[in-house]
Amino acid sequence: MHFLSDTLKKLKITAVDRTEDSLEGCLDCLLQALAQNNMETSEKMQGSGILQVFASLLTPQSSCTAKVANVIAEVAKNEFMRIPCVDAGLISPLVQLLNSKDQEVLLQTGRALGNICYDSHEGRSAVDQAGGAQIVIDHLRSLCSITDPANEKLLTVFCGMLMNYSNENDSLQAQLINMGVIPTLVKLLGIHCHNAALTEMCLVAFGNLAELESSKEQFASTNIAEELVKLFKKQIEHDKREMIFEVLAPLAENDAIKLQLVEAGLVECLLEIVQQKVDSDKEDDIAELKTASDLMVLLLLGDESMQKLFEGGKGNVFQRVLSWIPSNNHQLQLAGALAIANFARNDGNCIHMVDNGIVEKLMDLLDRHVEDGNVTVQHAALSALRNLAIPVVNKAKMLSAGVTETVLKFLKSEMPPVQFKLLGTLRMLIDAQAEAAEQLGRNVKLVERLVEWCEAKDHAGVMGESNRLLSALIRHSKSKDVIKAIVQSGGIKHLVTMATSEHVIMQNEALVALALIAALELGTAEKDLESAKLVQILHRLLADERSAPEIKYNSMVLICALMGSESLHKEVQDLAFLDVVSKLRSHENKSVAQQASLTEQRLTVES
Repeated sequence: MHFLSDTLKKLKITAVDRTEDSLEGCLDCLLQALAQNNMETSEKMQGSGILQVFASLLTPQSSCTAKVANVIAEVAKNEFMRIPCVDAGLISPLVQLLNSKDQEVLLQTGRALGNICYDSHEGRSAVDQAGGAQIVIDHLRSLCSITDPANEKLLTVFCGMLMNYSNENDSLQAQLINMGVIPTLVKLLGIHCHNAALTEMCLVAFGNLAELESSKEQFASTNIAEELVKLFKKQIEHDKREMIFEVLAPLAENDAIKLQLVEAGLVECLLEIVQQKVDSDKEDDIAELKTASDLMVLLLLGDESMQKLFEGGKGNVFQRVLSWIPSNNHQLQLAGALAIANFARNDGNCIHMVDNGIVEKLMDLLDRHVEDGNVTVQHAALSALRNLAIPVVNKAKMLSAGVTETVLKFLKSEMPPVQFKLLGTLRMLIDAQAEAAEQLGRNVKLVERLVEWCEAKDHAGVMGESNRLLSALIRHSKSKDVIKAIVQSGGIKHLVTMATSEHVIMQNEALVALALIAALELGTAEKDLESAKLVQILHRLLADERSAPEIKYNSMVLICALMGSESLHKEVQDLAFLDVVSKLRSHENKSVAQQASLTEQRLTVES
């Protein structure tokens, strides 16, 4: 290291004299020392104060400029040297050099700036202030179509520099997007797809930018889908395919790009991967099978892409996905059930699938997962059944196929996601199906479990769905037996609480169920209604100006129904309901005004 001290001294003197030959010799010595021991050499250079000298050496006229930039690039590989490079004032002259016509100067300057920006807030900030990004993007545009190796090397360095400049920095990524970098990178990928290093750099840059929402529209206006699928088809190595997957996943969140990917033939590639990897137990293959099947499900989340792949239920893709459900592979069972749930997003598809036996396949799948089953598969299969049960014509068919019996096997589940979907499925199935609602409402085990879940404060979704199903059992069955079962299980207080929900739809469902209870089984429910303070709640709902018209209407209907109970009637009298109700006679909603008049008459007669 002794010669290094001499070199640094000599370099300082030469920098003043500007004798090109001696300068070049010193720089060669430095590069040699950096190649042998980069860290130690860099530390020595930092201590010597030579970095400040470099700022004056970075001139376009000098024949040594490329070497000076190369030394800076090597030094900046060390994290501890990046801020000193910024402090020595190197950024501004380096950015000026980006205007050079000399390819070697551009290459070494790109490397130097890229390395200084790597993981360095100060480096990025200085390059940003000096306007470096725009010059690099302009170069990428103008050099994009030239395919000789030296130019491709320069393009790779420039892509890498932009990547280091913007990595994990949303505002700098947004800046690059506004500068129009995306169409340029997509063009680069298309023209240079044979160059592995440049392709890889483009992919990493896409991965960075694709996370930002503002990038999706720009990506959608390019032929990125076509280029990525083309590239994907050529890849044999797992790592390279993984890189492309990492770009595809965020891009496929955009509906327009989903459709473009489907049209570009990505689905066929994914199905092929699934077929190749399904029986493998290699870690890489299992990971790739998961990624491919997950991406397939993601593509089905777009309405247009989903319909295109459904093809009226005759499509090859739909048929292949169906074959995943009886598979022995959990990942494929999961993806198959999720795909069916996605296909089941419009009535036409749901009706077609139910008519063609999909329900039986999903029930078989659930039966395989009752005992210590896979929770994600249970959740996905229940999601699919819930969606399929939405069209009115499907409900009776699914009920007679025995779906409720299969679903009820999961009542003992302790997993909130499964509980949530189970409740939603049952609620959809009994909608306007009186007989099924009555049968379920008499199932004491079910009702007791619902009452238990109505108290699941840690899981708002489960709590809400349990309440809604309790209410639905009463509303659709209109059965005294069902009401008695719910009273005996302690469900009344939950329906009263539900009437105070922040969701109007739930408030309404609760009030209608409570009105039926009051009309059909007031004697049985009287004590529970009293202890749940129903009358006070109704007074509050009627007095609150923010209550929706239907809430006011149903609250008054319920008040009238409660008059049949002596104790509840007394509570109504004590709370001066007449004042509140008479004000509602002039309500802008006709139904509310009419019901207010009727309620007022009833209260006056009864008082």
